[in-house]
Amino acid sequence: MSWGAAMRIKLDENLGTRGASLLREAGHAVATVAEQGLCSASDRRLIGLCRAERRCLVTLDLDFANPLLFTPRHYSGIAVLRIPPKPEFGDILCGVETLIAGLAHASIEGELWIIQKGRIRKYQPDN
Repeated sequence: MSWGAAMRIKLDENLGTRGASLLREAGHAVATVAEQGLCSASDRRLIGLCRAERRCLVTLDLDFANPLLFTPRHYSGIAVLRIPPKPEFGDILCGVETLIAGLAHASIEGELWIIQKGRIRKYQPDN
């Protein structure tokens, strides 16, 4: 996938409709867990669906940040948004905007990105 190309994204529950709107406005094809009736689905089921649908998972769930549980190269990308313990309304949107900016410059395909306000850390496996 080329840099700046539209991504197929699955937005996990708890990220709201505004985050989905921002990603769609940036040209990405977004399916949400809520829209697909997948709220409360297990992590394994959710990531399995992402793989089958060739969608990058965007989530707040820190379990997906563990590359021993979810090996990034097996998926179309995993983006974990790290927000403050007592988040304000704009914290999630800022994370989504940081993701959008990152996707404009690099492909997340097969990678794990940890996203904080204005910053993306890319997991680098020990080869």
